[in-house]
Amino acid sequence: MGGDEPRDRGVLDRSGGTAPTDRSSGDDITRFLAETKRKARRTAGGRLIFALDATMSRQPTWERASALQAAMFEEASRLGGLEVQLVYYRGQGECRASRWFADAADLARVMGRIDCRAGTTAIGRVLSHVAAEARERPVAAMAFVGDACEEDAGTLEDLAARAAMAGVACFMFQEGHDRRVARLFAEIARLTRGAHVPFDEGAADRLGDLLRAVAAYAAGGHEALVRLSERRDGEGARLLLGRMDG
Repeated sequence: MGGDEPRDRGVLDRSGGTAPTDRSSGDDITRFLAETKRKARRTAGGRLIFALDATMSRQPTWERASALQAAMFEEASRLGGLEVQLVYYRGQGECRASRWFADAADLARVMGRIDCRAGTTAIGRVLSHVAAEARERPVAAMAFVGDACEEDAGTLEDLAARAAMAGVACFMFQEGHDRRVARLFAEIARLTRGAHVPFDEGAADRLGDLLRAVAAYAAGGHEALVRLSERRDGEGARLLLGRMDG
């Protein structure tokens, strides 16, 4: 299972259908200009994969992450913008990837339609997808949020190495303090030159700061992370830098 790419890749949020034929020429021009502006914004920014464990125990954190993800776009807007792809797993064998989003409201709308379901972890499939996506077009970072890992350590390390070769830094945000999970997440982060940071249940401020920091890294690299760390609101960046440099 660990080597397979997520199924249903890119079909989470298909727009569906064709455009009505009775639009005015003014509407056509407006849509064209809006799409041109949107594409320009995407080209200017970085790309980040936002991956979450959506098994049953994760519902409270899923809802928090959905509310906090806007902070990623806000921070990255200072540096030229950001594209985010949502990847999640839940149930028995379900692992999905969305289209790429350049707007927090669009991503929030999709996350609001997803419910958590009992199942096993699929971190290997996430890592495999991350590497495949980055080979098609550069991906700067993955931000992963989860609290468990039921997979083989050696397999995950091999897949993390593939993500590293594709140029993706993996930031592993662990809810709770399970020691085996901590060791695996730390090794994935080390292999990809990312960071492993635990946070406690209910620590919304900490998670929000970490997501903002990863967005800064994805949009502007290590220098942008350093600049954010020098601000009063840069606690997340300081945490990441400490883990990355440690």
